[in-house]
Amino acid sequence: MDKAVAMKNETLEDIFPRIVAILEDFLGDFDSGFDGEITRRTRLMTDLGFESIDIIQLVVAIDEEIGKRDVQFEKLLMNNGSYVEDLEVGQIVDFLS
Repeated sequence: MDKAVAMKNETLEDIFPRIVAILEDFLGDFDSGFDGEITRRTRLMTDLGFESIDIIQLVVAIDEEIGKRDVQFEKLLMNNGSYVEDLEVGQIVDFLS
């Protein structure tokens, strides 16, 4: 089955562990100081130590994981014409569902 079709039919409970796996790969690449469990309330910048370039790389990794469908990430990353200050994992999962 195509990844995009698979993701489209997945529930929040299905998407969450896929996003966590991507985040854990990122955390393995840099020392964030985060040693807790990633939950829906975990914040990318505040808790995981992401910087803006990391968020762009995360978007690319998510896009590759879900099969290059037309995801308009700017709707997630922008609020009233400005970039959001931080994102919770749950916001990403909700957006993708």
